[in-house]
Amino acid sequence: MATSPLTKLFKEFFDSEKAGGLILVGCTAASILLTNTAAGDAWLHFWHARLDLSFAGIALDHTIEHWVNDGLMAIFFLLVGLEIERELYIGELADLKNALLPVFAAVGGMLIPAGIHFLFNHGTPTQGGFGIPMATDIAFALGVLSLLGNRVPASVKIFLTALAIIDDLGAILVIAFFYTKSLSLTWLALSIGIFLLLLVLNRLKVNKLVFYVIPGIIMWYCMLRSGIHATLSGVLLAFAIPFRKAPSVNPSEILQHALHKPVAYIILPLFALANTGILLASGWTASLSSPNSLGIIAGLILGKPTGILLCCWLAIRTRLCRLPADMQWSHLAGVGVLAGVGFTMSIFIANLAFGQVTTIEFSKIAVLTASLLASILGFALLRLYQIKK
Repeated sequence: MATSPLTKLFKEFFDSEKAGGLILVGCTAASILLTNTAAGDAWLHFWHARLDLSFAGIALDHTIEHWVNDGLMAIFFLLVGLEIERELYIGELADLKNALLPVFAAVGGMLIPAGIHFLFNHGTPTQGGFGIPMATDIAFALGVLSLLGNRVPASVKIFLTALAIIDDLGAILVIAFFYTKSLSLTWLALSIGIFLLLLVLNRLKVNKLVFYVIPGIIMWYCMLRSGIHATLSGVLLAFAIPFRKAPSVNPSEILQHALHKPVAYIILPLFALANTGILLASGWTASLSSPNSLGIIAGLILGKPTGILLCCWLAIRTRLCRLPADMQWSHLAGVGVLAGVGFTMSIFIANLAFGQVTTIEFSKIAVLTASLLASILGFALLRLYQIKK
């Protein structure tokens, strides 16, 4: 796989994600600490408070936490979808041979962790958490990688980004197929109808973003009412927005530029604050040895690098693809471990997988534990390779 130069847009994406990753660490630590102080009850009450909004006769009644998870996170998925679209047109995924290695890596990095969790939890009430260790957090993983500076080849950064993007797409599909509890075909049909209309506008060369964003908001509402998680509408909207080769008339690139900083500096930090208010009650350390927690931790720490390395080895062995010229197997091993940083998507899926608050809280503790370990081990492996080199 030939090494491709870092485009300006990719550099901006990487820079915003690595900064966002460091902010996420701070917000997570602050939320956990605050929850376990005297102000903890007030902090949790704030996120669980009702926030009723109405517009044009449509009333929505959600907690602030749900507004963050169902509303603001749809914008995060919109950005992820736009990045996938960019990669498909002009990035690493534009060429099939270039795309194959991160695709194989992502598939292995999803299946093996899910299988490990399933083995630990088969036949138990926590069996449905198999999707939790499947995801890689782009912001956190790139944030850790950025600490190594220019010592890491550009191809490694591109590979990790492509891997995480494909991984996120897989997680979105898992959410759509496995974590939809109730389904309204009428609202789903309306959502799909709006999506098809947007595709028609795309084919008609309509480039003004307003003609996509306003119907996209309506599609979000219909998706919310359908029972399928509303964040899926963000990805569908991204794929409907035109990607043109001329930057001046490229709605996809214009919107991607506009969303980078709000997502990195506002939406993801709010998600961390809203979802990591974890009360470290008596027994939380013992919960780490439960089948669910062991499945999450082993899936992220062991399953991710095993699946990524195994599938990449098979793909290279069969000559379907090859490592970039400036990328070594040690780089791939380090990236595989870093991919075990689950955070955003893992916590997101934990909220959908379980109904019991205690199980969700213990799952989040397992995710944070595994993500911290993956960050330290991944950084150490890549740094050790640079020292030896």
